[in-house]
Amino acid sequence: MSTAPDRQRIDKWLWAARFYKTRALAVDEIALGRVTVNGQSVKPAREVKPGDTVGLRRDAMVRTVVVRGLSAMRGPAPVAQQLYEETAESVAAREQAMERNRYAREPALAIEQGRPTKRGRRDLDEARRGWDDRWSASVDDR
Repeated sequence: MSTAPDRQRIDKWLWAARFYKTRALAVDEIALGRVTVNGQSVKPAREVKPGDTVGLRRDAMVRTVVVRGLSAMRGPAPVAQQLYEETAESVAAREQAMERNRYAREPALAIEQGRPTKRGRRDLDEARRGWDDRWSASVDDR
């Protein structure tokens, strides 16, 4: 009798391989259709075995990995990396996406969120001073 299982649930494998921090997060991503096994959408109870191809979509980046091993428990990152092998196409696409993101930042990241600070409020008030008089839509009677 061998101690290593020959099949494992996809949610447990994703958690053990450290793609997701918790199994609940893995289940949520699977339910949203962001995980495929051998090109097909799956449910969390779907079992994977060594040799299966798993596709993951995270943050507009698709990773394709081949299952190399199974683990019943979550271990350190170097051990978890031995459970899969990323395909050459996936590595090239990921590096290209990282290069694209480095040169072209997302414009929405520049927008400040929330209320201004006290100093920010003073700067806004200073910038707006005198606008009511200058930018009137009424016609001057001279």
